[in-house]
Amino acid sequence: MSTEMTEPVDVVSTVKDSGFVPSPELYNADLAPTKREGRRWNAYSIFTLWANDVHSLGNYGFALGLFAAGGLGGWQILLALGLGGAFLFLLLNLSGFMGEKTGVPFPVMSRISFGIRGAQVPALIRGIVAIAWFGVQTYLASVVLRVMIVALAPSAGTLDTNDFLGLSTLGWISFVGLWIIQVFIVSYGMEMIRKYEAFAGPVILITMVALAAWMLNKADWSIAWTAPDAKTGGAMWAKIIGAASLWVAIYGTFVLNFCDFTRSAKSKGSIVRGNFVGIPLNMLLFGGIVVVLAGGQFKIDGKVITSVSDIVETVPNTFLLVLACLALLILTVAVNLMANFVAPIYALSNLFPKVLNFRRAGVVSAVIGLVILPWNLYDSPAVIDYFLGGLGALLGPLFGIVMADYWLVRRGKINVLDLFSMDENGDYHYSKGVNPRAVLAFVVTAIVALLLAFVPAFKVVADFSWFIGAGLGAVVYLVVADRQGPFRDVSGEEIAVASAH
Repeated sequence: MSTEMTEPVDVVSTVKDSGFVPSPELYNADLAPTKREGRRWNAYSIFTLWANDVHSLGNYGFALGLFAAGGLGGWQILLALGLGGAFLFLLLNLSGFMGEKTGVPFPVMSRISFGIRGAQVPALIRGIVAIAWFGVQTYLASVVLRVMIVALAPSAGTLDTNDFLGLSTLGWISFVGLWIIQVFIVSYGMEMIRKYEAFAGPVILITMVALAAWMLNKADWSIAWTAPDAKTGGAMWAKIIGAASLWVAIYGTFVLNFCDFTRSAKSKGSIVRGNFVGIPLNMLLFGGIVVVLAGGQFKIDGKVITSVSDIVETVPNTFLLVLACLALLILTVAVNLMANFVAPIYALSNLFPKVLNFRRAGVVSAVIGLVILPWNLYDSPAVIDYFLGGLGALLGPLFGIVMADYWLVRRGKINVLDLFSMDENGDYHYSKGVNPRAVLAFVVTAIVALLLAFVPAFKVVADFSWFIGAGLGAVVYLVVADRQGPFRDVSGEEIAVASAH
């Protein structure tokens, strides 16, 4: 491992040839802008993020639910996912371009609209949600690992009968084993994550296509295209549009901090190409697999499946069953790394830049994800719905405020150097480091977002809550924002570090 990834950076020596010296309270090697030369994330790197994340087990559960309980048939599911994919393509490009231009991660990007101190609020909200889900997803993957272990060594089932803090001995072995693997990968920085995603992407695509082909063969190469209790007319179209909106909301966390990855993108073209293949096209492939799995099983025996595991469990060959479980484990780790591990690492590094680099922040995040005993969170609907659901509802307003400030108020003109300056005259110092206009817009729209999430009377618009929150956040911020400027466009290249992690 390189020295840059394991040791704190000497700020003065890093910028010894520059007239500008960043504040050590705001700057370290992981928060610093990335140099343009040597960036390694190309279109394939971006695509493999989506090759993994789109095909996550949670997404399959959501899409299969459209057939099982949503009353949507084959073409309706494809249309809903296609519409959602088109929206996401636009939103992710807007978010991704910000990272490519500035070279900074989301907590630093938040300083633009919220101030050098106020940025801790959106960064920590995103980080807390991610840490909790990191633990939960690791637990869900450990359940798959337990099934695989018992299939290979039936005697191991004796280790699955006791209970200590909510898990059996085998449960602890499975959870801690996956926890260690993820910490090991993250300890080698973003470059190792990029390589793992590149490896995992083709594995899961091949596995899911093979599973769909196997299902087609079982169903004599024809499927049921109509769902049980199929919706028609206005109810059908409302469900399609609502499903498309929820599909976007699922990615509400990721569109917020996509710049964590695109800060190392080679060009805007790489982002567009990677997003196009990885989002609209890949989502249609995903939708096709969902339709085949759900429609095929329904045609065979009238059974309505709700998860991929329902299919995997029917694989008659132990060897193939183990291979399928391995692929699902590889997938879950890949999704967890990108969606739930990177965000809290940057949030913690932003909170304590003098002491926490990428590796140390990763260990701290992982330890928190362990000590919260996430299986107990997962088994508590109140925690999932009210705590994580409430925090998740705030991500829409945050997205709207950050995007409106960057694209509509500043027109993409950013003084990257001042993002790392404690100078009271700095562009992002505002009032003691906090932009009260952004805070006001956030508080107002956060209240609305929470009402939409939890008040039963608003259930009719619940499917559209992310869009409402994001749109309202943007509108309110545009009303109160300072449009006078002047807004300066200053590159951060002179304090940038090599994009090697």
